[in-house]
Amino acid sequence: MATQERLTSRPFLALCLIAVLILVVYQTATISRERALADLQYRTAADLGRYSLSLQQELDRYKDIPKLISTHSELLNPLLHPGSDAEARASLYLEKVNETIGASDAYLMNTEGLTVAASNWDKEKTFVGRNFAFRPYFKDGLSGKAGRYFALGTTSKKRGYFFSYPVHFRGKTLGVIVVKIDINDIENDWNDPLTDILVTDEDGVIFLSTRPEWKFRTLTPLSQADLQRILSSLRYGEEALEALNVIRRKDHGDGTEVVTLVDGDWASSESLDGVKTRQYLQQTRQVEDAGFNVSILANIKAVERQVFTNVLLASFSYGALVFLLLFLFTRRRVADQREEFKRQEQQALESSEARVRAIIDNTHAGLITLDHLGRIESFNPTAEKLFGYPAEAVQGKYFSHLLAQQDRAVCWQHITTSTDDDTELMIEALGCRADESQIPVELVIGRMTREGDRYFIVTVHDMTERKQYEQKLRKARDMLEHRVDERTEDLSRANARLLTEMEQHKNTQNELIQAAKLAVLGQMSAGINHELNQPLTAIRSYADNARSFLEMDKPEPAKDNLSEIGLLTERMAKIIGPLKEFSRKTTGQLSPISLQAAKDGAMAIMYGQLAKAKVDIVWPQDAADVYMLGDMLRLEQVLVNLISNATQAMEGQAAPRIEISAGRQGSMMSIAVRDFGPGVPESDLEKVFEPFYTTKLDKQGLGLGLSISHRIILSMGGQLTVTNHPEGGAVFTVLLPVVPSSVQA
Repeated sequence: MATQERLTSRPFLALCLIAVLILVVYQTATISRERALADLQYRTAADLGRYSLSLQQELDRYKDIPKLISTHSELLNPLLHPGSDAEARASLYLEKVNETIGASDAYLMNTEGLTVAASNWDKEKTFVGRNFAFRPYFKDGLSGKAGRYFALGTTSKKRGYFFSYPVHFRGKTLGVIVVKIDINDIENDWNDPLTDILVTDEDGVIFLSTRPEWKFRTLTPLSQADLQRILSSLRYGEEALEALNVIRRKDHGDGTEVVTLVDGDWASSESLDGVKTRQYLQQTRQVEDAGFNVSILANIKAVERQVFTNVLLASFSYGALVFLLLFLFTRRRVADQREEFKRQEQQALESSEARVRAIIDNTHAGLITLDHLGRIESFNPTAEKLFGYPAEAVQGKYFSHLLAQQDRAVCWQHITTSTDDDTELMIEALGCRADESQIPVELVIGRMTREGDRYFIVTVHDMTERKQYEQKLRKARDMLEHRVDERTEDLSRANARLLTEMEQHKNTQNELIQAAKLAVLGQMSAGINHELNQPLTAIRSYADNARSFLEMDKPEPAKDNLSEIGLLTERMAKIIGPLKEFSRKTTGQLSPISLQAAKDGAMAIMYGQLAKAKVDIVWPQDAADVYMLGDMLRLEQVLVNLISNATQAMEGQAAPRIEISAGRQGSMMSIAVRDFGPGVPESDLEKVFEPFYTTKLDKQGLGLGLSISHRIILSMGGQLTVTNHPEGGAVFTVLLPVVPSSVQA
């Protein structure tokens, strides 16, 4: 088995070794490349600093020359007195200066950009008479500041770097002096074969390079607008200013990039088949106050060679180490196998015996083995504790003497029955301890065969705790059933008492609602008497007149008076009818009701009080279209209470006004009653609907109206709330369920 496992594990081991080799090669290549690139970056950064410093120092030699010679009188005279021999003397002076400082050319321009004197006055392509007003260095000098500029000469067609400075006289700019230097010597000093140096202007155009084919190329493609601007300035003559053939750029951090360039001309094939590329480590540094950047491109070919060398060395070292470890491992394994074979047989026997003994001794059950006659052969420690006998005291005795008399027959029958069936016997019995006490046990007697003879193994579990737990569980169950019966009886009595109290509460609430109705009628009795007295007085007058007309034998006037009496009685019936309807008890059934109907009923009751108090009440125009679920008489009672309270809140005002509005809020219809009184104190907003809360005088009420109204709305499945309006006054809002559209239709 072990040999087979080793054979199976060999492919896996080989795959692991190959994976580790790949990891070592990858890590070596990665670390080597990073270190080589870091070293190359460090070296090229130092070279870049050196080249930039040398270029800057070379340019700094000339930057102050224009300023120095701008004040010389030989340069002022041709600008102050043009057309005289001062121009010739100025040209001779510039020629001498040019020879002294080693510049390429020096020339003087007036404010129009026309060259009036030049160091090359005697050359065939002299600058004298040429206009350079389009050059930026002239514009900088004319604006009163020093200028710097690189460009191809329009006359000489040679690269040059131009320094300019204004020529002042008595605070006025008369012209611009320019010194041009040749930078070819600087370019010739850069001759490192492993690096290439580029100097680019602010647009990225290369004007200095150790690679001639890179001159007047760009690091990145120019936009059409920038290209047109540069060409129109004649800065680089007729050069095409094409971009370098950069295939890829990768940021390496710290302002360094790894760029891949096509070596040679660009291929016509889009697949780049057969095109050779080179990788460079590019670093760029800006030269201060010069208007250009210096870039160094170091070839990474040396880095790749170093990486290859390191990978080859690491692979060889790894292979040698693996072969050494395999040799040592094989030698050690052979020695271990020889030693293992010597110990194998002895360990197998000891291990088997120890395992069996440990299982028997440490099990939580008593284990007893019996021979074919039912006599005890072994007795484990758990069985010793369970029965109180040491193993030596019961060895060779029959197992039956450990059981109570009533359980011996079943066990003895199972032991003495001759059968090949391996069925186990499981029973609950009483065990007999050495101190003659009995304990409940669970017995499992199983058969086993050893050396052709039949033997038995008995498993014994102590059931004392289980029996005690079952007894406690029965007591707890009986007690719980008794407590449930008692609690059920208490709940039944409490439920009956609660139903009785609820019925009494409902009757009391209905009586309070009816009493509130009668209280409202009582408060309005004075107004009702006034309304009834007028038609009664008129009836008396019409009756007297009718009698007089009959006595005078004038039936027609008498008939008219009797008709008026009939109309007056109808009016009195209309006054008394709503009061009778309002005072009767409601059925309590909810049904669709119209706000218009509730308005008519409430106004029939309140019109007298409102007219007496001169209250202007405004109802919604669409009251006939507003429906809700409720009880008509109860809603009328709530509206009468709210309107009456609003009227009393505005007592003493010159023009009291009540506004009633209606609208839908989700599944509820709202009716808002707003007065223009002092409102409800903020501290009392939560107490308004409490019984006996009132802000009125004692003679005006007991403080039950709002409490009863609140309960009426709740009984109809709605809400009654109160807030203060931001512009003054209290707003009581009634919310009732909306009538379903099918029911409303």
